[in-house]
Order: sequence, then C-alpha cells, then structure tokens
Amino acid sequence: MSRLRDLYVNEVAPALMKKFAYKSPMQIPKIEKVVINVGTGGEERDNAKAMEAIVGDLTAITGQKAVVTKAKKSVANFKLRAGMAIGGKVTLRGEKMYEFMDRLFSVALPRVRDFKGINPNAFDGRGNYSLGLKEQLIFPEIEYEKVDRVRGMDIAFVTTAKTDEEAKELLTLMGAPFAR
Repeated sequence: MSRLRDLYVNEVAPALMKKFAYKSPMQIPKIEKVVINVGTGGEERDNAKAMEAIVGDLTAITGQKAVVTKAKKSVANFKLRAGMAIGGKVTLRGEKMYEFMDRLFSVALPRVRDFKGINPNAFDGRGNYSLGLKEQLIFPEIEYEKVDRVRGMDIAFVTTAKTDEEAKELLTLMGAPFAR
C-alpha cells in the first residue's frame, strides 16, 4: 500500500469522522479519482508529433497510458472541426492515484519557483478541487532536454465530499499545500 493510502486509513478518516461527527464510516469523504488534462495550443492541433509528446509526457508523469481527447463540436473561430485531436487526459484511481498525489504534493509542487501554496478557493461547490500547472517540467519524470515545448496541465481531484469545507479538510489532511 502507498504511504498516502495508509495515511488516509489510519489518520485522515478517523480525524474527519471526529471533526464532522459522521454517524457512519460510509459518510467519510474520500478521493474518488484524479483527472489530469493537457490541451494542445492552437498551432499544435495538426502536428502529430505534438500529440505524441503530450501523450508521452502524461504517461511518464502518471504511469498510466494517456487517452487522446477529440473535439465534440466544430468551431469556425478556432479553426476546429469535430473529431480533431485537441489534447490528452489520464484518469487515475486506486493505488496509482495515491502515488501520483504523493509525488505531486511532496516532490513536484515544492519545485515550482516562488511557491507559496495552492489556491484554497478553487473548489467547485460540490467538494471537487481543480488545480492548474503552467509547466510539466516540475515533475522529475520529465527530462528537460527532451521537451519540445513547455505545456501546462489541469488536475482535478474528484471527491465524495458534499461540501467544499469537507473536501478542503480531506485534501489538507492528505498533504495538499494550501496557501495561508
């Protein structure tokens, strides 16, 4: 078992049970999944090499094969047709999710220049948290020499929490470095 899963079972769940006075252990919020998404820039859409680089970076960072996302609708202003490849995403659950979160909170985020913590106000009102990163280079799995272009990514933490307060407490106890 990963360090974060042990932490959740032994410390986080009992602390949440006590703080929010849940009647059943099934009410305790937990993290369902983590979704990592990278979109292509405007010029990169037609470039197959760029898509390969995005999928390769996501696969290296998460340890799971990335899926190419395609446009659902055509948008003339963006020169976008339905079915065009516009990015890549990975959905992590279980052991890989906990390992990714551990690496993100303890290794990658502290490598961000002038890092003061992640935004504590980026909850969606239903207990889910989203975080944007400006570059993939903060992950140690990415080799600087092999990067063709710096790309950002969106990371969404989907929880079973009913409120943002419960979700924030859950992520804080799991080690998320929120800004003061």
